[in-house]
Amino acid sequence: MLSFLFKKKENIKPDLSFIGVDMHSHLLPGLDDGLQTMEDTLLFMERLQQLGYRKLICTPHILSDLYPNSPGTILPRLDEVKKAVAARGLAIEVAAGAEYMVDMEMENYLRDKKQMLSFGNKNVLIEMSYLAESPNIEQVIFEMRMQGYQPILAHPERYNFYHQRFEQYQRFIDLGCLMQVNLLSLLGYYGKPIKMVAEKLARNKMIDLLGTDMHHEKHLAALEELATRKEFYTLAEGLDIKNSKLFGSL
Repeated sequence: MLSFLFKKKENIKPDLSFIGVDMHSHLLPGLDDGLQTMEDTLLFMERLQQLGYRKLICTPHILSDLYPNSPGTILPRLDEVKKAVAARGLAIEVAAGAEYMVDMEMENYLRDKKQMLSFGNKNVLIEMSYLAESPNIEQVIFEMRMQGYQPILAHPERYNFYHQRFEQYQRFIDLGCLMQVNLLSLLGYYGKPIKMVAEKLARNKMIDLLGTDMHHEKHLAALEELATRKEFYTLAEGLDIKNSKLFGSL
């Protein structure tokens, strides 16, 4: 399917249109540790469009102590970006969800049945600290499912505490969690161990979604580099990526 892209390495045309929809990014300006200006947001979106993306679902962090975002801060910023995208004449669709840190605050959020900022059919992106497992992760996933949400575990390959407990990834799948791997993990951007786990997840058909997790220029440059790599397209051919299937229309 993708073989025409890599007859020779120097002739590989970057083309991520088979992904089509990015569902993990920090492109809304000034909300978290991602982009900070509207001009940067527009420039990044233009370059992502050139790579083949048709839709960008922005997911600012919701982390009570550091990034106390909510629908009240995210949705107005999304409206501003949509207007700027239209004014710039970019042919790309923009939407928003959020990336929720699994902590006690999120557990309280679910207990109080506050509406979460979801995308698609009630999909919600969740994450943990890279330093330690959230002790309530399975309870949160269970409660999300009970309330009709579809949890998506962000970048599971980056949680080093699971690298020697690979069976935990299957446990999350069995609990009804979708698995989203960062594209840059497949490049080795975060280091060899993370790359190896991402590739193992791929070989075991345990990746549902690919996300950019875009924060800054280094991420964008690395993504553009990945999009020229023959081995990436070879690996991608064996995956059943659901980005466009699940989020092609919102």
